[in-house]
Amino acid sequence: MFQAKRRLIRSALVTTGFLAAGALALSGCSASAPSNDGGSATEGTIQWWSWTPDNDLAQREIAEFNKEFPNIKVTFKKVPNADYTGVLRPALASNDGPDVFTVAASGAVGPVNVFAPYAQDLTPAIAEKLGSDWKSQIAPTMADAFTVQGKLAGLPWAKQGAGKMWINKDLFDKYGLSAPTTLQEWVKVCETFRANGHGCFKEGVGGSGFDVDTLHSIANSVEPGVFTAAARGEKKWTDPAMVKAWEIFKQLSENGILDEGAVGVQQYPDVNNAFLTGKVPMVQMGYWYSQYATVNSLTAALSGAGVPAETPKITIVPVPFPDVAGKGNPSTVFSDPDAAQAVNTKSKSRSAATTFALWLGGSKAGQQVVANNVDSIPTLKGVEAAWDSVQLVNPEVQTPLLREFAKETAESTEPRQQSLAAVHIQAVIDANQALLTGQRSPSQVAEDVQSVADANPVSK
Repeated sequence: MFQAKRRLIRSALVTTGFLAAGALALSGCSASAPSNDGGSATEGTIQWWSWTPDNDLAQREIAEFNKEFPNIKVTFKKVPNADYTGVLRPALASNDGPDVFTVAASGAVGPVNVFAPYAQDLTPAIAEKLGSDWKSQIAPTMADAFTVQGKLAGLPWAKQGAGKMWINKDLFDKYGLSAPTTLQEWVKVCETFRANGHGCFKEGVGGSGFDVDTLHSIANSVEPGVFTAAARGEKKWTDPAMVKAWEIFKQLSENGILDEGAVGVQQYPDVNNAFLTGKVPMVQMGYWYSQYATVNSLTAALSGAGVPAETPKITIVPVPFPDVAGKGNPSTVFSDPDAAQAVNTKSKSRSAATTFALWLGGSKAGQQVVANNVDSIPTLKGVEAAWDSVQLVNPEVQTPLLREFAKETAESTEPRQQSLAAVHIQAVIDANQALLTGQRSPSQVAEDVQSVADANPVSK
């Protein structure tokens, strides 16, 4: 442990003091060059900004970190997904931004290609900590996903997967129902729930982009791989299989599966609160939703939603997305390198910030607490959740399903949104909204998205 800690500290010093001095010596002072030595690697106060994880999970990670580094105080600031990019940009441009900030491999929430100029190159630090073969010790594609112009702009921390639905098992059991496996079964299940005063499949299509996952799952039911091919520019968005996918998406609204008003609500907090409080029985979320299968995180979430503490906790489980196209194609899990921790080049506590980033993403202790929080798949190979110690609401029912979802996410090679530029994601969101509000037909929204793709071709 002592040797590992010493290597961690040395890594932090290597990446901050030595490189800063070298850069200044070679290039002279520049506007972006650090104006300080980065401070101590084992003492200091740092600010960590991110959109993920939830506050209670972040506090567990910080608490574990402080067992090893008690003199580094970490303050976590969770910024809502929709606001993160807009809030982070001016903060980093100033001299008062966070010391550590989370970046995403793709998408519109903290994309690494946007914020890499503000980030320290962590390559020397991770090489010092894990050795020159450090890339082989983390999940495939992680290093490349956060490398911009040869600089490791963020230390990989989490992999994420989606493609499954989550159901309230208690509600299904109450009415003697099974998770739907076809479109027809889905309609029947929803009729029963609605007849008993519940909603059914609730989704926020108000702009956060979670509906992109639903379209992806539908498209895979029509023709496996067609969504990814379109995202990569290998097929047109106007391909008949994609038009069919939008037709089915519209059917979800027309035949009583999708709750009304989807375009007017957000996945968080609206859909999340409705599901966790038992108002609706089905949502589509990713592996990150496993956290709410645990007693502690579900308790915190319900408290945040204003639910009385004595309210019974529901049993939530992931199930395969229904075969809505009726072609027998299996439900798939798609995944992305999700998040990494970047160190602000302007931070006066760069050494301590680097120590934290390295510990969280590059140490077994840090990755173990990430794994045990069961909201992300750790990126360091050989680390997985200690399921026997994770306190689930209904472990007998939930444990095997969560284990399987974690395994599928870890092994998945089908990208979630990594192949989509932010402008393409927004085009799909706009298309889904226009479709569900009846402003555009399935073929018209396919043409709309293809127009955006033509104007913004995929880089190959």
